[in-house]
Amino acid sequence: MSVGLVIVSHSQKIAEGVVELAAQMAPDVVLAAAGGAGDGDGPLRIGTSFERVQAGIEQASGGDGVVILTDLGSAVMTAEMVLEFLEPEVRSAVRLAEAALVEGAVAAAVQAQGGATLDDVLRAAEGAVVSIRAEELEPFVTHAAAAPGQAGAAPAQEAGPVVSGSWVLPNQMGLHARPAAALATGLTDLDAEVTVNGVDGKSVMLLMTLGLGQGRTVTVEATGPDAQAAVDFVGQAVESGFGEPS
Repeated sequence: MSVGLVIVSHSQKIAEGVVELAAQMAPDVVLAAAGGAGDGDGPLRIGTSFERVQAGIEQASGGDGVVILTDLGSAVMTAEMVLEFLEPEVRSAVRLAEAALVEGAVAAAVQAQGGATLDDVLRAAEGAVVSIRAEELEPFVTHAAAAPGQAGAAPAQEAGPVVSGSWVLPNQMGLHARPAAALATGLTDLDAEVTVNGVDGKSVMLLMTLGLGQGRTVTVEATGPDAQAAVDFVGQAVESGFGEPS
């Protein structure tokens, strides 16, 4: 049992594409696409549908709750209308996220795949923000990872000894979405602060921004009680090519 997701977009293709992407990282999570207002190729196909959102919620229900993600303003309005018509016991287990559609869906799906609670999945969706300004990455990334060497980083002696390692990516696709999700999910439960090439190793979105292809070096640094386990986990995953062709 896990939290299900409903992807609401004005475009059926966008909703289906986001579901396809998230499913690569969360194969056990129910992902429902509720995109478009109609079928066919005409202009009326663009929009949102009360019936499709309602059906999406029904499809995604049955687990530990449902998180809805939307693209544009009227999609939010449609989702809110559907929520008003839900029975109280169903409504209590549904959350409407204020999140970026793609980033939020990927982050939420990864959390749901790991068995996170409904509210934790919601927070993951709403916290999936990637910024180029280091200070804006907090609290989703430790300051040490966001801005190495800047004031405010925790003193090294408080974090304990640093364990590190480096490996070359052997797989053809490198650190793309699925391997990034595998790393983030595997590191989440470890009691360690982990950075991968300078970004938070527990953030699938930040790992994906690295754009590391085949032949590039993955460098991991970790502190905390599970630091060695974290580095070993990453090393084994990279050396195996994430189970993909080299």
